[in-house]
Amino acid sequence: MTGEQASPHQPVLLAETLELLVTDRSGRYVDCTLGMGGHTGAILQALSPSGKVLALDADPEAAAIAGKRLAAYQDAIKIVRTNFRNVGDVVDREGFAPLSGALLDLGLSSYQLDKGSRGLSFNSDAPLDMRIDPDAPLTAADIVNEWPEHELEALFQENGERNARGVARAIVFARKQSPFSTTRQLADLLARQGRRGRLNPATLVFMALRIAVNAEPKTLETALDALKTRLAPGGRLAVISFHSGEDRAVKLAFRAWKQEGGWNLLTPKPLTPSAEETSQNPRARSAKLRVIERL
Repeated sequence: MTGEQASPHQPVLLAETLELLVTDRSGRYVDCTLGMGGHTGAILQALSPSGKVLALDADPEAAAIAGKRLAAYQDAIKIVRTNFRNVGDVVDREGFAPLSGALLDLGLSSYQLDKGSRGLSFNSDAPLDMRIDPDAPLTAADIVNEWPEHELEALFQENGERNARGVARAIVFARKQSPFSTTRQLADLLARQGRRGRLNPATLVFMALRIAVNAEPKTLETALDALKTRLAPGGRLAVISFHSGEDRAVKLAFRAWKQEGGWNLLTPKPLTPSAEETSQNPRARSAKLRVIERL
Protein backbone atom coordinates (compact mmCIF):
# COMPACT_ATOMS: atom_id res chain seq x y z
CA MET A 1 0.00 0.00 0.00
CA THR A 2 1.24 3.48 -0.81
CA GLY A 3 0.13 7.10 -0.71
CA GLU A 4 -0.36 9.49 2.18
CA GLN A 5 -0.48 13.26 2.61
CA ALA A 6 1.71 15.11 5.08
CA SER A 7 0.43 15.10 8.64
CA PRO A 8 -0.11 18.25 10.74
CA HIS A 9 0.52 16.07 13.81
CA GLN A 10 3.63 14.04 14.61
CA PRO A 11 2.66 10.54 15.76
CA VAL A 12 4.58 9.61 18.91
CA LEU A 13 6.80 6.52 19.18
CA LEU A 14 5.84 5.59 15.63
CA ALA A 15 8.70 3.25 14.74
CA GLU A 16 8.51 1.45 18.07
CA THR A 17 4.74 1.03 17.80
CA LEU A 18 4.88 -0.38 14.28
CA GLU A 19 7.66 -2.81 15.13
CA LEU A 20 5.79 -4.28 18.08
CA LEU A 21 2.21 -4.04 16.78
CA VAL A 22 2.21 -5.13 13.14
CA THR A 23 3.10 -8.82 13.04
CA ASP A 24 0.60 -9.97 10.40
CA ARG A 25 0.70 -7.87 7.24
CA SER A 26 -2.61 -9.30 6.05
CA GLY A 27 -4.31 -8.98 9.45
CA ARG A 28 -7.05 -6.82 10.92
CA TYR A 29 -6.09 -3.88 13.11
CA VAL A 30 -8.05 -1.36 15.15
CA ASP A 31 -6.78 2.16 15.81
CA CYS A 32 -9.06 3.22 18.64
CA THR A 33 -7.84 6.83 18.55
CA LEU A 34 -7.50 7.86 14.91
CA GLY A 35 -6.69 11.53 15.51
CA MET A 36 -4.94 13.02 12.50
CA GLY A 37 -4.28 9.53 11.14
CA GLY A 38 -0.52 9.43 11.68
CA HIS A 39 -0.33 6.01 13.31
CA THR A 40 -3.19 4.71 11.18
CA GLY A 41 -1.49 5.72 7.94
CA ALA A 42 1.75 4.06 8.98
CA ILE A 43 -0.09 0.85 9.88
CA LEU A 44 -1.87 0.86 6.52
CA GLN A 45 1.42 1.40 4.73
CA ALA A 46 2.93 -1.59 6.54
CA LEU A 47 0.08 -3.92 5.54
CA SER A 48 -0.34 -6.00 2.41
CA PRO A 49 -3.30 -5.30 0.07
CA SER A 50 -5.41 -7.77 2.05
CA GLY A 51 -4.80 -6.07 5.41
CA LYS A 52 -7.58 -4.00 6.96
CA VAL A 53 -7.87 -1.22 9.54
CA LEU A 54 -10.88 -0.09 11.56
CA ALA A 55 -10.32 3.42 12.96
CA LEU A 56 -12.36 5.24 15.63
CA ASP A 57 -12.49 8.84 16.77
CA ALA A 58 -15.04 10.87 18.72
CA ASP A 59 -13.87 14.17 17.21
CA PRO A 60 -15.75 14.79 13.92
CA GLU A 61 -13.17 17.32 12.71
CA ALA A 62 -10.27 14.95 13.29
CA ALA A 63 -12.12 12.07 11.63
CA ALA A 64 -12.86 14.22 8.57
CA ILE A 65 -9.27 15.41 8.23
CA ALA A 66 -7.87 11.91 8.66
CA GLY A 67 -10.38 10.55 6.16
CA LYS A 68 -9.10 12.96 3.50
CA ARG A 69 -5.48 12.18 4.34
CA LEU A 70 -6.08 8.46 4.07
CA ALA A 71 -8.34 8.54 1.00
CA ALA A 72 -5.85 6.45 -0.97
CA TYR A 73 -6.54 3.57 1.42
CA GLN A 74 -10.33 3.74 1.17
CA ASP A 75 -10.60 0.05 0.31
CA ALA A 76 -8.56 -0.97 3.36
CA ILE A 77 -9.93 1.31 6.07
CA LYS A 78 -13.24 2.07 7.68
CA ILE A 79 -13.53 5.15 9.89
CA VAL A 80 -16.24 5.24 12.56
CA ARG A 81 -17.00 8.41 14.49
CA THR A 82 -17.43 7.22 18.06
CA ASN A 83 -15.69 7.25 21.42
CA PHE A 84 -13.22 4.41 21.82
CA ARG A 85 -15.13 3.12 24.84
CA ASN A 86 -17.49 1.68 22.20
CA VAL A 87 -14.75 -0.27 20.42
CA GLY A 88 -16.19 -3.65 21.42
CA ASP A 89 -19.61 -2.87 19.95
CA VAL A 90 -18.07 -1.46 16.75
CA VAL A 91 -15.77 -4.44 16.22
CA ASP A 92 -18.68 -6.83 16.73
CA ARG A 93 -21.01 -4.88 14.46
CA GLU A 94 -18.43 -4.78 11.69
CA GLY A 95 -17.57 -8.47 12.09
CA PHE A 96 -13.95 -7.40 12.50
CA ALA A 97 -12.80 -9.82 15.21
CA PRO A 98 -10.51 -11.60 15.87
CA LEU A 99 -7.98 -8.75 15.79
CA SER A 100 -4.33 -9.01 14.83
CA GLY A 101 -3.66 -5.85 16.80
CA ALA A 102 -5.11 -2.76 18.41
CA LEU A 103 -3.68 0.65 19.27
CA LEU A 104 -4.72 3.22 21.86
CA ASP A 105 -2.89 6.56 21.67
CA LEU A 106 -4.28 8.43 24.66
CA GLY A 107 -2.76 11.81 23.81
CA LEU A 108 -4.38 14.81 22.18
CA SER A 109 -3.28 15.79 18.70
CA SER A 110 -1.34 19.00 18.12
CA TYR A 111 -4.26 20.11 15.93
CA GLN A 112 -6.69 19.85 18.84
CA LEU A 113 -4.36 21.64 21.23
CA ASP A 114 -3.28 24.39 18.87
CA LYS A 115 -6.65 25.16 17.34
CA GLY A 116 -7.91 26.41 20.68
CA SER A 117 -11.63 26.39 19.97
CA ARG A 118 -12.25 23.40 22.27
CA GLY A 119 -10.71 25.14 25.25
CA LEU A 120 -8.13 22.38 25.72
CA SER A 121 -5.23 24.80 26.07
CA PHE A 122 -4.67 27.65 28.51
CA ASN A 123 -2.51 29.39 25.89
CA SER A 124 -5.52 30.69 23.96
CA ASP A 125 -8.82 32.26 24.94
CA ALA A 126 -11.74 30.01 24.07
CA PRO A 127 -15.00 28.71 25.52
CA LEU A 128 -14.37 26.58 28.59
CA ASP A 129 -15.47 23.38 26.89
CA MET A 130 -12.79 20.63 26.63
CA ARG A 131 -15.07 18.03 25.04
CA ILE A 132 -13.38 15.79 22.48
CA ASP A 133 -16.85 14.67 21.41
CA PRO A 134 -18.86 17.86 20.88
CA ASP A 135 -22.07 15.92 21.52
CA ALA A 136 -21.04 14.86 25.03
CA PRO A 137 -23.19 16.42 27.79
CA LEU A 138 -20.58 17.67 30.27
CA THR A 139 -18.26 20.68 29.73
CA ALA A 140 -15.42 22.11 31.79
CA ALA A 141 -17.59 25.16 32.48
CA ASP A 142 -20.22 22.88 34.01
CA ILE A 143 -17.63 21.45 36.38
CA VAL A 144 -16.03 24.70 37.57
CA ASN A 145 -19.37 26.49 37.90
CA GLU A 146 -21.47 23.72 39.46
CA TRP A 147 -19.39 21.12 41.28
CA PRO A 148 -19.15 21.52 45.07
CA GLU A 149 -15.85 22.69 46.48
CA HIS A 150 -14.94 19.30 47.97
CA GLU A 151 -15.48 17.56 44.60
CA LEU A 152 -13.30 20.10 42.82
CA GLU A 153 -10.60 19.64 45.44
CA ALA A 154 -10.72 15.84 45.06
CA LEU A 155 -10.53 16.07 41.26
CA PHE A 156 -7.52 18.38 41.30
CA GLN A 157 -5.78 16.39 44.02
CA GLU A 158 -6.21 13.12 42.11
CA ASN A 159 -4.39 14.67 39.18
CA GLY A 160 -1.40 15.97 41.07
CA GLU A 161 -2.34 19.57 41.92
CA ARG A 162 -0.56 20.29 45.21
CA ASN A 163 -2.69 23.33 45.99
CA ALA A 164 -5.96 21.53 45.25
CA ARG A 165 -7.77 22.94 48.27
CA GLY A 166 -6.72 26.53 47.59
CA VAL A 167 -7.56 26.31 43.91
CA ALA A 168 -10.99 24.80 44.58
CA ARG A 169 -11.74 27.47 47.17
CA ALA A 170 -10.65 30.25 44.82
CA ILE A 171 -12.82 28.90 42.00
CA VAL A 172 -15.90 28.70 44.21
CA PHE A 173 -15.35 32.22 45.51
CA ALA A 174 -14.78 33.65 42.00
CA ARG A 175 -17.80 31.97 40.42
CA LYS A 176 -20.09 33.61 42.98
CA GLN A 177 -19.05 36.95 41.51
CA SER A 178 -19.20 35.82 37.87
CA PRO A 179 -19.50 32.33 36.34
CA PHE A 180 -16.53 31.05 34.34
CA SER A 181 -17.10 30.89 30.59
CA THR A 182 -13.63 31.08 28.99
CA THR A 183 -10.23 29.46 29.38
CA ARG A 184 -8.62 32.87 29.91
CA GLN A 185 -10.78 33.58 32.96
CA LEU A 186 -9.76 30.30 34.56
CA ALA A 187 -6.09 30.54 33.53
CA ASP A 188 -5.83 34.06 34.98
CA LEU A 189 -7.27 32.85 38.28
CA LEU A 190 -4.88 29.90 38.41
CA ALA A 191 -1.92 32.16 37.64
CA ARG A 192 -2.73 34.09 40.80
CA GLN A 193 -2.96 30.89 42.86
CA GLY A 194 0.28 29.14 41.94
CA ARG A 195 3.94 29.85 41.62
CA ARG A 196 5.29 29.65 38.10
CA GLY A 197 7.89 26.91 37.88
CA ARG A 198 8.60 24.21 35.35
CA LEU A 199 4.86 23.79 34.85
CA ASN A 200 2.42 26.58 34.15
CA PRO A 201 0.10 26.94 37.21
CA ALA A 202 -2.84 26.01 34.97
CA THR A 203 -1.36 22.76 33.60
CA LEU A 204 -2.61 20.22 36.13
CA VAL A 205 -6.01 21.83 36.67
CA PHE A 206 -6.71 21.96 32.93
CA MET A 207 -5.61 18.34 32.59
CA ALA A 208 -7.87 17.31 35.47
CA LEU A 209 -10.85 19.06 33.91
CA ARG A 210 -10.21 17.47 30.52
CA ILE A 211 -9.98 14.03 32.12
CA ALA A 212 -13.27 14.54 33.97
CA VAL A 213 -15.12 16.03 31.00
CA ASN A 214 -14.19 13.11 28.76
CA ALA A 215 -14.51 10.42 31.48
CA GLU A 216 -11.06 9.21 30.51
CA PRO A 217 -10.34 6.64 33.27
CA LYS A 218 -13.63 4.77 32.76
CA THR A 219 -13.31 5.02 28.99
CA LEU A 220 -9.83 3.46 29.12
CA GLU A 221 -10.97 0.66 31.44
CA THR A 222 -13.94 -0.16 29.19
CA ALA A 223 -11.80 -0.20 26.04
CA LEU A 224 -9.12 -2.43 27.56
CA ASP A 225 -11.74 -4.94 28.71
CA ALA A 226 -13.33 -4.99 25.24
CA LEU A 227 -10.06 -5.43 23.36
CA LYS A 228 -8.86 -8.16 25.70
CA THR A 229 -11.59 -10.53 24.51
CA ARG A 230 -11.32 -9.65 20.82
CA LEU A 231 -7.63 -10.18 20.10
CA ALA A 232 -6.66 -13.29 18.16
CA PRO A 233 -3.96 -15.61 19.51
CA GLY A 234 -0.75 -13.77 18.69
CA GLY A 235 -2.66 -10.50 18.57
CA ARG A 236 -1.12 -7.50 20.28
CA LEU A 237 -2.44 -4.45 22.10
CA ALA A 238 -0.32 -1.29 22.22
CA VAL A 239 -1.15 1.66 24.48
CA ILE A 240 0.59 5.04 24.43
CA SER A 241 -0.11 7.10 27.56
CA PHE A 242 0.94 10.61 28.52
CA HIS A 243 0.46 10.97 32.25
CA SER A 244 1.15 8.80 35.27
CA GLY A 245 -2.48 7.96 36.02
CA GLU A 246 -3.07 6.52 32.56
CA ASP A 247 0.22 4.63 32.54
CA ARG A 248 -0.45 3.13 35.95
CA ALA A 249 -3.90 1.94 34.86
CA VAL A 250 -2.44 0.25 31.78
CA LYS A 251 0.45 -1.26 33.76
CA LEU A 252 -1.90 -2.75 36.37
CA ALA A 253 -4.30 -4.10 33.73
CA PHE A 254 -1.52 -5.77 31.74
CA ARG A 255 0.04 -7.18 34.92
CA ALA A 256 -3.32 -8.70 35.91
CA TRP A 257 -3.77 -10.24 32.46
CA LYS A 258 -0.32 -11.82 32.61
CA GLN A 259 -1.02 -13.26 36.06
CA GLU A 260 -4.24 -14.82 34.73
CA GLY A 261 -2.16 -16.65 32.13
CA GLY A 262 -2.27 -16.61 28.34
CA TRP A 263 -0.57 -13.24 27.92
CA ASN A 264 3.01 -12.17 27.24
CA LEU A 265 4.09 -8.70 28.33
CA LEU A 266 6.39 -7.44 25.58
CA THR A 267 7.39 -4.29 27.46
CA PRO A 268 8.32 -5.14 31.08
CA LYS A 269 9.26 -1.47 31.26
CA PRO A 270 7.50 1.07 29.05
CA LEU A 271 9.27 2.38 25.98
CA THR A 272 9.82 6.14 25.92
CA PRO A 273 10.79 8.56 23.12
CA SER A 274 14.43 9.00 22.21
CA ALA A 275 16.24 12.26 22.83
CA GLU A 276 16.09 12.87 19.08
CA GLU A 277 12.30 12.47 18.99
CA THR A 278 11.70 14.74 21.98
CA SER A 279 13.96 17.40 20.49
CA GLN A 280 11.89 17.34 17.30
CA ASN A 281 8.56 16.99 19.11
CA PRO A 282 8.67 18.26 22.74
CA ARG A 283 5.06 17.13 23.29
CA ALA A 284 6.30 13.54 23.06
CA ARG A 285 8.48 13.80 26.15
CA SER A 286 5.99 12.26 28.58
CA ALA A 287 4.82 9.42 26.29
CA LYS A 288 5.08 5.79 27.40
CA LEU A 289 4.37 2.74 25.24
CA ARG A 290 3.26 -0.59 26.69
CA VAL A 291 2.49 -3.65 24.56
CA ILE A 292 1.00 -7.02 25.48
CA GLU A 293 0.46 -10.13 23.34
CA ARG A 294 -2.21 -12.80 23.58
CA LEU A 295 -0.67 -16.26 23.54
